[in-house]
Order: sequence, then C-alpha cells, then structure tokens
Amino acid sequence: MVLLFTMAFSCSSALWGQQELLAKRYLEDGEYEKALVYFIKLSEKNPYRMEYAEATVKCYQQLERYAEAEQFLLKKMESKTTFPTFYIELGYTYVLAGQPEKAPPMYQKAIDAIELNPNMGYSIGYRFQRYALLDEAIAAFNKALELKPQLNYGIQLARVYGEKGDIQKMFEAYLDLIEEGKTSSSRAMRSIDDFLEDRADAPNNILFRKSLLLRAQKRPNLVWNELLSGLFVRQGQFKLAFAQEKALLKRLQDGQMDRLFGLGDLADKEGDRKTAKACYTFIEETTQQPQYKLRASLSLLNLERAETGPNGYDKIEKQYRELLAIYPPRDQTMGLYLAYYRFLTFQQNKAKESSQQLKELLDGNLSPRSKAQLKMLLGDVLVYDQKFNQALVYFSQIQQELKNDVIAQKARFQVARTSFFKGDFDWALTQLKVLRNSSTQLIANDAMQLSLTISDNNWGDSTQVALKKYARADLLSYQEKRTEAIAELQDLLDNHKGSQIEDDALFLQAQLLQKEGKYEEALWNYQRLLEFYPYGIWTDDTLYERGLLYETKLQQTEKAMESYEILIYDHQDSYFFPLARKRFRKLRGDQIQ
Repeated sequence: MVLLFTMAFSCSSALWGQQELLAKRYLEDGEYEKALVYFIKLSEKNPYRMEYAEATVKCYQQLERYAEAEQFLLKKMESKTTFPTFYIELGYTYVLAGQPEKAPPMYQKAIDAIELNPNMGYSIGYRFQRYALLDEAIAAFNKALELKPQLNYGIQLARVYGEKGDIQKMFEAYLDLIEEGKTSSSRAMRSIDDFLEDRADAPNNILFRKSLLLRAQKRPNLVWNELLSGLFVRQGQFKLAFAQEKALLKRLQDGQMDRLFGLGDLADKEGDRKTAKACYTFIEETTQQPQYKLRASLSLLNLERAETGPNGYDKIEKQYRELLAIYPPRDQTMGLYLAYYRFLTFQQNKAKESSQQLKELLDGNLSPRSKAQLKMLLGDVLVYDQKFNQALVYFSQIQQELKNDVIAQKARFQVARTSFFKGDFDWALTQLKVLRNSSTQLIANDAMQLSLTISDNNWGDSTQVALKKYARADLLSYQEKRTEAIAELQDLLDNHKGSQIEDDALFLQAQLLQKEGKYEEALWNYQRLLEFYPYGIWTDDTLYERGLLYETKLQQTEKAMESYEILIYDHQDSYFFPLARKRFRKLRGDQIQ
C-alpha cells in the first residue's frame, strides 16, 4: 500500500513539474493563452506559490483581459493566501484598463501593509520600482526603515533616486551607505559612475564634488579624499588628484604609494608631465622603502630623458650609474639594470659594453625569471649589434627554460623577427604560425601582421630585393635610427613602385614620421594607403593610427571621429575595434565606463 502511494505521489509530482516547465516556456515564448491555462491550474493547486499567481495576472494583462485579472486578484485578497504586492498588481491592472483613478488607493494599501510586517518593505518597494512607480517605491522603503531602522534598504533607495533623476539625493544616499559601512566605496562608485562624465563642468560632476567636499569639511574621512581623487582623475585634473593623494599618504601606510605611482603614470601618459614629476619626486623624498624610492628614481629619469633628448643623455647615463652604485643586482632591483642597459644600447649606442656586462650579470644568484629577462634584453642588444645568431641562442634558451610563459612567447616572436631581419624568411614564417594562436592578443596580432608581410611578398621576386630592403628598414627602426629608416623606406618606395611591399613600407614610414613629429607627411602616407590599398592588411591599423594622430596631436576631433567610425563599421574583427569604439564614444560625449 505504501509503495502504491509513493508511486502515485511521484507520478503526480512529475506531472506538476512538467506542467510548470511548459507554462514557463509558453510564457517566455509569448504564447500567453497556452501559458494561462497551465498557470491557473498551478495557482489553484499551490495557493501559497506567489510566482504562479503573478504569472497568471501577467498572462491576463498581456491578453488585455483586465476584468478577469481584477477578479482573480480580488479573490486572492479575500483568501488567506494574499500578499501585499497583489494590491500593486491590482492598481497596475486598473492603469492598463484605463482606470488610473482606482490605482492610488491600492498602492496606499500596499504601503500600509508594511506596518504589519516591515520586512515586506523590500518586496513591496521592489514591485513599485519594477513598474516605474518611483515615488511609491521611495515611500515603501522609507516606511520600512522608519519602523525597523536596522533594515538595509539604502542601496535600493539610492537606485530609485537615480532612476527618478534626483541625482543629489542619490549621491547622498550612496555616500551615507559608505560612511555607515553598509557598502564599499568601490561598489557604490560602480553605480555613481553611470551618472558622471569626463568633464569637470558637467552638472552631475559639480554636484558630486560639492557633496564630497562638504562631507570632508564636516566629517573628515579618508574615503572622501579617495573619492575626490578618483573624480579628479576622471576629469583629467591630475594636479588636484595629487593633492588628495598626498592627504591620504599622510595618514596611511607606505604601501599606499602604489596609488601615487598609478597617478603619476597616468598623468605622464595623458601629457601632464609636471604633475607626473611632482608625484615621483614626492615618493622619492618621502618613502623609506628602497623599492619605491628606486621605482620613483627610474620614473624621473624616464621623464628627464623625454624632456632633454639626446643632448642630455650623458647626464642621464651618469644618473643611472649613481643608482647602480646604490642598488646591487638582485631580483628586486632588476628593473634598474634592464632600464640602464636598454638605454645604454639604444640611446647611447654602446651595445658591446651592454652585452658584456649583461653576460656577467647572468652568472649572479638570480631567479629564473630575472635571468630570462636579462637574456631577453641581451638578445635585443645582440640584434641591435646585428649579431643575429648569438641573439637567437638566448631567445631559444628562454623558450626552453620558461615554457608556456608569456615571456617565452615574446622570445619566440623575437626569434621570428630576428630571422626576418637577417633574411631567413621561411624560418620566420614557421615561428610566426605558432604565435598566431598566442594567448596574448598583442603578440598574436603582431605575429599575424609580420606573417602576412612575409608571405605576401615572398613570391614573384626570386631575389627578394624589395623584401630585404624592407627588413633592413625595419631593423633600423628597431635600432631607433629613425632618420636612416625613413630614408631606406623612401628608397624602396621610389625604386619599387607598385610592388607588393609598398603598403608595408608606407605604413612603417608613417609610424616613423609620426615619432619624428612630421605629422603632415605621416597623414599623406596614411591617405595613400587608404586610397590605393583599401582592403590591405594595414587598413584597420591605418584608420586607428590616423584617428589617434588627428585626436592627440592635431586636435582635429571631427576627422578623428570619422577615421574611428570607418574602422568601427567596416572592421569589427580588428584588434583595434574596441579601442576605436571607446575613443569614438568619448569624443562624441558618451559616458564611458
């Protein structure tokens, strides 16, 4: 008997489960008539399952059978299975039926029900919010909080204020939550950011800044300095952000220097070298931690190198040597040694001295990663010195010693590039085919470009004269001998007109001309590329680089947007697609996360 009962119960449960699945599927597919049949049965069978009743009402509403929806809800309200949210559903049904005057009393009954159970405040407020009844939602959440202050509906209230457009109250609600410890500043800012822009004169930005400054004056808290700093950074006001970061550092541990480094790096990237220098100088003079002091010194040297140019290189080399005397070669100081020997090679043309000292460093007691970094640089130095075979040995060692590491992939790319420089195009292609599937997108993109350059130009010319000239120019570019590289490319363009390599030469020359500050000449190259090679391998690169040139160097916003827009619509599979889209939206004035 028990077995028969169990089997019958199991079959019944399976049947109802199947009906529920069918009902939900019909509802999702918009087949409301079919869904309604099932939900009516499910609601009758399970009167305490509110979701069945709500789905039944939704079907009635979608089918415009408002009178039946009303009767269903009134019947529910008379039973013991009623929920306060049914008043909201009934009021909303009256609105849909063209009887909006009947809705407010129903909404008020839902709010009054909170007095009996403040915990219902969330579900009632949320239901009002779902139907865009924002004033009622605010009333519901506030009533629940009055009756039971320990409830945490602050996030919900803040969101409703935002939806309503009451930005000041929304800001205050989020800041109250932060101050009370009911949410983190990072979580709150993810919501606040939607209402801010990158302009300091944007109305919402002004409101938010005033709110923060007022709180900082009345109730000082480090979090207000932190949020002000973030706001100023977003607005590009790095000097003001620096003032806030200094205030933070006076009261926080030395580990917070990382924030100041980030600010300095960003200021440098955005062209505010004065603030960047102030950040690094402050760190250098303030910190007691050797790693931070060294990092700041190196950052200051990089700024000085950019400002002085070749005429100041001897002075910079002297400063590097002074740092080397203070910081011996260790894993923690490897950044200094890598920076120095790269500078010594590529700026001071002292490759032999660099390679000799790098080999000596490899005999030291260093970690495998530090040694791999030294070998990578040593390989680069040997390539600079055109000792290609020796360079290949070091790049190959890295691949063996740190398999499946990003640095090993970089070494493989350097093997391919070095082989390209020395004219061993077939071996370069072999290496590049592996890298085209690299987990690092930038390496994969570079590998694809070089692979196409070789394969597109490695036939039809048994002597490969044009390709070898291009490889020679690329090597000069790698050696940072830009003037010679530009001249070599011009010779190629003059004497190999119409060859396959022409588009590669035009693009590389444009890049070098930009670095030399010859912007109009670079633009002429980009224009030729788009006119004569509209479907070439460099088209998306050209559009992005031209857009950057117009935006950052020539301040021609409309032309920059035009270049980005073409890339966005015609090259959606490009590596540059997301970068171009972000820049286009920013120039258009969109709010960018």
